[in-house]
Amino acid sequence: MTRSFSITFELDDGRVVGEGASMGETLLNVARRAGVPIDAPCAGNGACGKCRVLIKGGEVKCGQDRHLSKNDFDAGYRLSCISEVVEDLIVFVPQSALAWQNQIRVADFSSGGGALESFEAMKNALLSDEYMADPMFAELELDMCPPSPDDAMADRERLIAASAEALGVDNDCISFSLYALRKLPQILREKDFRVSVLVRKGMIIDVCGSDVSGSAHGIFGVAVDIGTTTVSAALVDMGTGEIAAMGSAGNAQIRFGADVITRLIEGSRPGGVSRLREALVDECLCPLIAGICEKAGVEPEQIYRTAVAGNTTMMHLFLGVYGNNIRLEPYVPAFFSAFGISERDLGLGIHPDSDIILAPSVGSYVGGDITAGVFASGIAEKESMSLFIDLGTNGELVFGNSDFLMACACSAGPAFEGGEIACGMRATDGAITAVTIDAETMEPTYDVIGDDGQLPAGLCGSGLIDIISELFRAGIINAKGKFAREGERIRADEWGLTRYTVMEGDKTLDGGEIYISDADIDNFIRAKGSVFSAVMTMLNSVGMEPEMIENVYLAGGIGSGINIGNAIAIGMLPKLPEEHYHYIGNTSLSGAYAMLVSDKARDRINEIANGMTYLELSSVPGYMDEFIAACFLPHTDASLFE
Repeated sequence: MTRSFSITFELDDGRVVGEGASMGETLLNVARRAGVPIDAPCAGNGACGKCRVLIKGGEVKCGQDRHLSKNDFDAGYRLSCISEVVEDLIVFVPQSALAWQNQIRVADFSSGGGALESFEAMKNALLSDEYMADPMFAELELDMCPPSPDDAMADRERLIAASAEALGVDNDCISFSLYALRKLPQILREKDFRVSVLVRKGMIIDVCGSDVSGSAHGIFGVAVDIGTTTVSAALVDMGTGEIAAMGSAGNAQIRFGADVITRLIEGSRPGGVSRLREALVDECLCPLIAGICEKAGVEPEQIYRTAVAGNTTMMHLFLGVYGNNIRLEPYVPAFFSAFGISERDLGLGIHPDSDIILAPSVGSYVGGDITAGVFASGIAEKESMSLFIDLGTNGELVFGNSDFLMACACSAGPAFEGGEIACGMRATDGAITAVTIDAETMEPTYDVIGDDGQLPAGLCGSGLIDIISELFRAGIINAKGKFAREGERIRADEWGLTRYTVMEGDKTLDGGEIYISDADIDNFIRAKGSVFSAVMTMLNSVGMEPEMIENVYLAGGIGSGINIGNAIAIGMLPKLPEEHYHYIGNTSLSGAYAMLVSDKARDRINEIANGMTYLELSSVPGYMDEFIAACFLPHTDASLFE
């Protein structure tokens, strides 16, 4: 008989969660089942060290791991992914393991800067040109004669006739949703046949009393960017196009893995697609939408349209569609585009007749976030040659102009978000975002996200780019990323790894030393090499050289903090004048906004997707040679960076 045990999770934020567990089950699996959001970017294979917890009561079966020092291990810290349950336990989950949920940061469109400027410029262009020429909603104030023995017309037909007259169309041009029909008899009589009617593209989708102040209900929509790490949303007044409220949250799927591959693998397991969809919709999207509605003083039922952009995997998991074939040769998704989806299919807690539109994908690893982003960037309308790079948990690139567009995705892994880096983290409070190193003393200086006095907790993507560039510039590491100098800050640990210490444990947020090891550097070099080799492979396929790129547009979470000079110095980005680089913020959300407020913009994004050539890098002869050549600092061909 299988023995069962009681596990009590005490979370750093004060919550206490209980769950049963079987003998030999890992703590991470128990936490996932209990809804405890332990961070596990490596999907629980022991590679990242981010899921460490403190065993306060009981024991687990677990050996010491390289991610835990002897002092930490002796103090009771364990990695939850490799800790097996053998008895009842009390487990403390520290703040570091909850960071994805509690501290996630994204571009704030209300605080100024490049993200806001890009978003506002695109929004203003949409609101001022032909994209807004065809409004999709009409609000009608109707005052009808009540039925009588001489006029026994049915309620539905009476309202259709009045609506058609108000719109100047024939009766057969108007249809009726079931939701509105169910409300109709009571509303008409309660309001003495004076009602407000909401019509969307010829369909009556809601009826309410005409005594509501302002418009009938207030017509709102929500634009959503479903990122692998972060989900962002904007609540939009559909009458004016103005933003009513914005918000963001960590994608709750992250406890199943940091990248799309680990989530696709989870989705292939029994019940996996449902677990992933519930994590995204129930734990993330529904609370996020409810939160921005509350902030704006809007009822969720006032949301009549939703536009969503995300990568191909996220779109499959959002709809609850099996997507494991995306990661298996020949890499075929279940769909690129999906139409006719409504709130009744998804359960977002908004108006039942809200239509939900998705930005189309063009490949297994180039999704609607990129097609929406390309539209928002404007490169599809320019004659000049442009390179669009979206760097986040995944890396996607688009090259071309108004004549052609070529897209590809590089398997950079989660390194740019701090995944699989011992002291790596996302851009949350405590993340080191910028680093300089004195070439003689090897002493670092750095910038940290957070208020004054914020203690550092780890290195985010921009900080990793800086520190590797600075170590290379100072001759502390060589072109292979191996340590070439000795010093007080360069040490070997008990596992044989050499590391550069950025900050001693007594000066950090959690008391642990912040460092970068030769294994971390090797992981990051492969990630940056993946980006540059993708650029070169696309250029080679059309017979062009890097100097032919006139503009590079950086989108995604990491783009805002990148030191362009350092990114070039390590061979991550092409050697171009720095003024050719432009940070344009969350273009996925910008494109979703465009689709939300304009059917013409939606159609243009579909045209962009249909006209884009998808390049599967793994099938391109010579790609692996390009990748290997790029896995040095800066590159085996130094002339590319002179």
